[in-house]
Amino acid sequence: MNLADYFPKYFRQLSERIEEVALNDLIRVSELIVKADAVGKKVVLVGNGGSAAMASHVAVDLVKAAGIRAINFNEADLITCFSNDFGYEYWVEKALEFYADDGDLVILISSSGQSKNILNGAEKALSLGLGLVTFSGFSENNPLRALGRINFWANSQSYNHVEMTHHVWLVAVIDFIIEKKLKVEQITQSVT
Repeated sequence: MNLADYFPKYFRQLSERIEEVALNDLIRVSELIVKADAVGKKVVLVGNGGSAAMASHVAVDLVKAAGIRAINFNEADLITCFSNDFGYEYWVEKALEFYADDGDLVILISSSGQSKNILNGAEKALSLGLGLVTFSGFSENNPLRALGRINFWANSQSYNHVEMTHHVWLVAVIDFIIEKKLKVEQITQSVT
């Protein structure tokens, strides 16, 4: 491998993954988020590892930057309590059972799309009648990809490419929502 080519190739591959998204799906998920907020509901984001950190970042940005109520389950005491009492593969399911309200939108993130706790959480979200959006990667036929109303898939076997692709898509949705709100405000102000 030519080391001088490593970073340009890496960034090119990452850029290709990011651009493979269906733009209509990004618009649809932004509409689901705004709709949930408009009726007083919240967005619940969950992931493992790097995806958990991403869920936390996105939840905070939704609240602070976009004015949309959002939560994530990254508290060590919550995760370890529910894992201890119900088993690790069921902690997301139980957290949704305790914290989700009718009409909430759940966004589940799993690079592999095969994490048992995330899959069980998806099944629980569906059984509760919650809106469900998934983010996965690796195998095109991973089980998580078949469960959501909208299912984002990053075509890569690299954890970092999958996670960074998911992250860019999610923060792009936040920025899109903010931009739409600004346009509505500008139109409203120009009319009054």
